[in-house]
Amino acid sequence: MAFDFNTLVKLYKSYLVSELTSSPNTVDAYRRDMRRFAEYMEMHNNKSASAVTIGFVAGYIRFLLDIGLAPRSVARNISSLRTFWSFLIINRYADTDPLEGIELPKMASKIPDVLSVKEIDRILKSIKIDTPLGLRNRAILEFMYGTGARVSECIDTQISSIHADVGFIRLFGKGAKERLVPIAEESLYWIDRYLRDGRPKLAKTNSGGYIFLNNRGGKLSRMGIWKIVRRWTEAAGIEKRVHPHTFRHSFATHLLEGGADLRAVQQMLGHENITTTQIYTNISKEWVFETYHKYHPRS
Repeated sequence: MAFDFNTLVKLYKSYLVSELTSSPNTVDAYRRDMRRFAEYMEMHNNKSASAVTIGFVAGYIRFLLDIGLAPRSVARNISSLRTFWSFLIINRYADTDPLEGIELPKMASKIPDVLSVKEIDRILKSIKIDTPLGLRNRAILEFMYGTGARVSECIDTQISSIHADVGFIRLFGKGAKERLVPIAEESLYWIDRYLRDGRPKLAKTNSGGYIFLNNRGGKLSRMGIWKIVRRWTEAAGIEKRVHPHTFRHSFATHLLEGGADLRAVQQMLGHENITTTQIYTNISKEWVFETYHKYHPRS
């Protein structure tokens, strides 16, 4: 008997509790992981577990990295999928495992993708701001580029964390560590305009104090921000592979290219170790070399 994917996920959740006697926290984590994968299936109009291939799973891993998940979190998501497919095979809901042979992303740092200042400007100016959601979209991308915030920090930021009078935003990073980050007047302008003319039309009684809301008045998700970035990057005609973290990478790179002190950028990004921030100096060096070879008459 054939089952659709969502039915199999429901059977899997019951299996976690009854057969594996998993803890509530484990079940909740697996439930979140499977919900995210189910949404990815829907995005690609894929309704059958039998249609999931190793290539589809590889694309999902790239997607998880694109929405800002750390390699360790990606590994946990894939572990959840492995357990799910083991359940399918044991119970004869599937014959093959599409995760067999899948390689997880390396933990080592790599040089991230970066947009130029002109490309950032093109994306921001492509956003239509004639609706509450349009104002929100402009404010989100201004916020990410203006502060270098992680996606998780962006969606968790409260209205009370904006200190416009002194030009700072309060962010809570990994381990709930607090830091104050400067934010430009241009970014504050769009955030203020959204809070004044956009957010009140999206907010519900249970919206809380979160700045950025979805069209139902709830807190935005990682996937929601990824969709916003993808939509307006395509609208701007940018052909690079752009994801939410690209704005954070661009923030850091543009500061260093402009002469900012490395340790100041480290504090703004919330990096514990300066070697993490030094990745961006490699990008800046590339930019210097490209500029030299493009413009020097002897090159």
